[in-house]
Amino acid sequence: MSYVDGFILAVPKANLEAYKEMARTADAVWKEYGALSCVEAIADDVPYGELTSFPRAVQATDEETVIFSWIVYKDRASRDEINKKVMADPRLKGDGWKEVFDGKRMIFGGFVPFLEI
Repeated sequence: MSYVDGFILAVPKANLEAYKEMARTADAVWKEYGALSCVEAIADDVPYGELTSFPRAVQATDEETVIFSWIVYKDRASRDEINKKVMADPRLKGDGWKEVFDGKRMIFGGFVPFLEI
């Protein structure tokens, strides 16, 4: 069964095009090293909940939008190997992302699917 890394982050609406360009580059690198697929999704129907919600989870302001993204791998071992290569890739070095979004509010983690249809 596959393995999935998931990410939720808040991106200032003014930086959305810069985020898209950064994501295109990063996702291409992940795919080059063996990721099966990469998806970047912009919030469309994600109301601010009273207790929990995607916007609350990343402390999104009215000037920000929520991005939900994920990367699919063959398995956990593949993910670990691919991520080592990605983190060493010079195309992704630097702190340019800090100008695009606040990484301290990003939520991420690895998941083992229990159902794939």
